[in-house]
Amino acid sequence: MAALASPGPSPRPAASPLPARPLVVGILNVTPDSFFDGGRHDAVAAAIARARAMVDEGADWIDVGGESTRPGAAAVSVEDEIARTVPVVRAIRDLAPVSIDTGKAAVAAAALAAGASIVNDVTGLSDPDMPAVTADADATVVMHSRGTPRTMAGLTAYGDLVVEVRDFLLDRAALARSPQVWLDPGIGFAKTAAQSLALLRHLDVLVATGLPVYVGASRKSFIGQTLDQPDPGQRLVGSLAAAAAAVERGALALRVHDVAETRQLVELLTAVRRPATGRPA
Repeated sequence: MAALASPGPSPRPAASPLPARPLVVGILNVTPDSFFDGGRHDAVAAAIARARAMVDEGADWIDVGGESTRPGAAAVSVEDEIARTVPVVRAIRDLAPVSIDTGKAAVAAAALAAGASIVNDVTGLSDPDMPAVTADADATVVMHSRGTPRTMAGLTAYGDLVVEVRDFLLDRAALARSPQVWLDPGIGFAKTAAQSLALLRHLDVLVATGLPVYVGASRKSFIGQTLDQPDPGQRLVGSLAAAAAAVERGALALRVHDVAETRQLVELLTAVRRPATGRPA
């Protein structure tokens, strides 16, 4: 499949072709308070070790985040977010393509200067300076969200959820200046469990835009609410089910905590889709 250019002008060459199989993006939270792995990798040495392990497990990208976006999480200053993320980005930049998970243009710029090549903006380019920063990225992931982690739980009223998410993403994607722009429906961000399921069910609407679709459902609360699993540690099977649903509807990237298991899932789904060369023995 040929590379997809961003809707706006870009001074950069075309991005690499989109993958033949969905990418597995390993989550590397260098935070003390993320909902599943907070505090596990907030030391640089621990973060490097986890990044190496995820690459060995089959991660295609590593997504580094320095601010928790779980519901109710406190905001982090630009200075603190840069201090958390930039040393890690610099240390792992040669292991795999690195994305910086941030809504702050200054943090994204610092991470790109340190060796990141992708901006994963959970705020949908709400920072007015972010579009200029994305001109220095090989790719930008634009996510749908509303409000802040402290307010988003009360911002779940939609007229037509799927259409509103699609239109928001296309509007924001038009601002990005990277040669490749991805759409992320923002599972769990200002969405009820039922709405998160509906976005997975109708992911084909985003796929139909022609821009590649990126899904982050791993270990999230909608899985726990659906399966009565309050502990995120219980949600591996549900996370894999959500990943399979996303792949079957056309997603081309999965942001996950469980890299090895998800890579196996993707490889098997890809093998099932592959045309047979002859009858089985």
